[in-house]
Amino acid sequence: MTTARILTGQVLSFSHAPFDGDPSQAAQLDEAVLIEHGHITRTGPLSDLRATAPKAEIDRYDDHLISAGFVDAHAHYSQTAIIASWGKRLRDWLETYTFPEELRLADPAYARATAERYLDLTLTNGTTTVASFCTSHAHSADAFFEAAQARNLRVAAGKTCMDRNAPDDLLDTAQSAYDDSAALIARWHGTDRLTYAITPRFSPTSTLEQLSALGALWAEHPTCLLQTHLSEQIEEIAWVHTLFTEARDYLETYEAHGLLGPRGLYGHAIHLTDRERKRLAEVGAALIHCPTSNTFIGSGLFDMAARLNDGHRIGLATDTGGGSSFSMLRTMAAAYEVGQLTGTALHPAQLWWLATMGSADALHFSDKIGNITPGMEADLIALDLASTPAIAQRATTAEDIWEAIFPTIMMGDDRAIAQVWVMGQPQL
Repeated sequence: MTTARILTGQVLSFSHAPFDGDPSQAAQLDEAVLIEHGHITRTGPLSDLRATAPKAEIDRYDDHLISAGFVDAHAHYSQTAIIASWGKRLRDWLETYTFPEELRLADPAYARATAERYLDLTLTNGTTTVASFCTSHAHSADAFFEAAQARNLRVAAGKTCMDRNAPDDLLDTAQSAYDDSAALIARWHGTDRLTYAITPRFSPTSTLEQLSALGALWAEHPTCLLQTHLSEQIEEIAWVHTLFTEARDYLETYEAHGLLGPRGLYGHAIHLTDRERKRLAEVGAALIHCPTSNTFIGSGLFDMAARLNDGHRIGLATDTGGGSSFSMLRTMAAAYEVGQLTGTALHPAQLWWLATMGSADALHFSDKIGNITPGMEADLIALDLASTPAIAQRATTAEDIWEAIFPTIMMGDDRAIAQVWVMGQPQL
């Protein structure tokens, strides 16, 4: 295994979040990056890096963009096979597609095959880190972590817990959700590059007893993440009110049971009340924007500018298979389109930051991945900014790097991903 490697190209690194001041000035370009023992050591001119590490292997991608790998902050690997199924509203989607497919993962061999296929697809699309829901079968979490561990990936995942409003064969109980999750935490959390996420699907599929049990588990293991769904659709919110008649709002169904905190990841979060927005910002929880899913299932438009103005931490995600693509490029394009519809044209630097450093920050991984700076883990990608004739003819007229990147954001796909490195080792 190569211990020192130099990558050449247009090496992109962020100095700060591009939501403060001129977004075009939030990043810089270097000629090369030096990787040693799986970590980024230096960036700068190739001649300087060669002098530092004369025996380093050199991967030349001189006309490509070298970036941190993409970070997908919310996905369902178990729904890989049902992506791009004909549209339904949320509850119809669950009953028609999601639950029948998750029942198939009762077969451990099928769960393993799905996890392998999912991670192969995401790597091909330049995604090097993902936070995924598994199914209610504990072995589905084992399958995902085993597949990620074999690829040396930094991921987060958890067994989905639900003890009502789902098919009987997918239900657990408050006690088994606690016990299964505790055993998975002991087995996987903090092992290699793996993080456990305590995972109630959403309030409507958990009883008060299960939510309290999972809140107690999180209190016992505060370094775990917590991932769930929040205020995705108007009908869903109305359903929550019928199930939790004492709760002031949807967020309180989590908050009252110890399931609100700074390491919480709340998917969608489109239709929030003023109180919910204030509490989420106060505790530093992350809102996860899932633009292709929100439009595909007709959930609504997440107001990125307003939530940033409220001081929220925000990640970006595909939400596969409710989301219609495994590609974070397509996800960035959808975020741009949703931004236009809510009154804010997101700059390419802002989109790229959300798909890398922003999502890494939402997952509390930003000290390890998401940027190309010394000390970070070398999960990187090389992108061809002229991967198709349509993109190439547009990129040739670009006057700066962001104008060159934007056509790939809007029209790019897996053909743009020329190479992926995980801890400095090439994958494609």
